[in-house]
Amino acid sequence: MNLQQATAIVTGGASGLGEATVRMLAANGANVIILDLNEERGQALVQELGGTVRFQKTDVTNEADVQSAINLAIETFGNLSIAVNCAGVVEARKTLGKVDGVYGAHSLAVFQKVIAVNLIGTFNVIRLAALAMEANPSGAAPFEGERGVIINTASVAAYDGQMGQAAYSASKGGIVGMTLPIARDLARSGIRVMSIAPGLFETPMMMSLPDDARLSLGQQVPFPSRLGRPAEYAQLVKSIVENPMLNGEVIRLDGAIRMGPK
Repeated sequence: MNLQQATAIVTGGASGLGEATVRMLAANGANVIILDLNEERGQALVQELGGTVRFQKTDVTNEADVQSAINLAIETFGNLSIAVNCAGVVEARKTLGKVDGVYGAHSLAVFQKVIAVNLIGTFNVIRLAALAMEANPSGAAPFEGERGVIINTASVAAYDGQMGQAAYSASKGGIVGMTLPIARDLARSGIRVMSIAPGLFETPMMMSLPDDARLSLGQQVPFPSRLGRPAEYAQLVKSIVENPMLNGEVIRLDGAIRMGPK
């Protein structure tokens, strides 16, 4: 698919991997709707990047919110052909352990929240975006009737979950597990579905750590021995969009790291 004049939605698009993706798409001539809860940061990006970028405050777990953002894309730019799911939350808790000095079982509410945002929120966007993409005319994209591309963000934690990552790993493992069946579901509609499983990246969460902690984490990566850069995630998004044979697969973007138990 050609990015020039394509229309994309990016969840979690106001920061981190999502922001880098928004910047890449806009730089390559795409129209972009940023879906995020951070209205201040989202509007600042709109002001910086210009006329083909819009912001819609969106809770990805809310059907009406997501549908409203998709409607904005279609009403403003005429269609929707790309969806990139970057919205997510992280909670580190052991199945049994102390929280605020009190020993007990993992909070069920916390587990449900992580699954709701990371997994159910991703599926909510997928299903509604796919319905909009199916309405695109066959042949609108340059490759054999392609109507759309959906890219999800998993994590190496889906494979190498560490202590305290039960909820996060389960949510990202669910994204890995649904990539192929959804790609098969949507094949007849000319919609491709891919997922990226990043390793250790310079996200806002990582950048909040002390310098020595970030350096130590980066040195765990075999090569290159550093944290990944959000622009490198966006570069892979671009490659996926432009290569019509990439479908139904999860790509690890991790410098060959395999996470230890803690």
